[in-house]
Amino acid sequence: MTSSAAPKIDFKKELDAYRAKRGEFRTIEMPPTRYLMIDGHGDPNGSPEFSEAIESLYPLAYAMKFASKRELGRDYVVPPLEGLWWADDMAAFTTARDKAEWDWTLMLMAPDWLEHEAFVSAVERVRRKGGAPRLDEVRFDVLSEGRCVQTLHVGSFDDEGAVLHRMHHEIIPDQGMRMAGTHHEIYLSDFRRVAPEKQRTILRQPVAG
Repeated sequence: MTSSAAPKIDFKKELDAYRAKRGEFRTIEMPPTRYLMIDGHGDPNGSPEFSEAIESLYPLAYAMKFASKRELGRDYVVPPLEGLWWADDMAAFTTARDKAEWDWTLMLMAPDWLEHEAFVSAVERVRRKGGAPRLDEVRFDVLSEGRCVQTLHVGSFDDEGAVLHRMHHEIIPDQGMRMAGTHHEIYLSDFRRVAPEKQRTILRQPVAG
């Protein structure tokens, strides 16, 4: 099959993981999923470390996409940016919103047909083209979340607190479950270009019980 004959896959339209409605808290089962990942700490607003993380993920994601299209005849839309967020005290997210205390991992999903060799080749390709700010800190790893509760938040990130408080203290306990993993956000909107009040973000929480 040639690359021109294969349809371009848009995972936002194909995968249940990217489906959520505002005001609806839905339980889903997440399979183990491969991601490009990079870690950091602190307030993401205006942080060079945060910006450099994004600037390091995308060149690799596109290098892998183009290689997949060229070598395997399988093209796809690079999925939306995602983030794992945590702190020693989770109230830093729901009430205090103390961003200086946040740890984070930024991620871009990779199709399951791409193996580690594709990542290694992409790193070398990006390096030859001039590199990226934190290229050597990006890893290719699997995230296994299992059962999760998720919903769609529309609006500023700073307005997430009430939604998360309801998810953590009402929705999850009322279903006989408990939080069992790291807070996960999926940025359906490009927060570098979309006004805060129009941003669409999936909020996900792994659970057990």
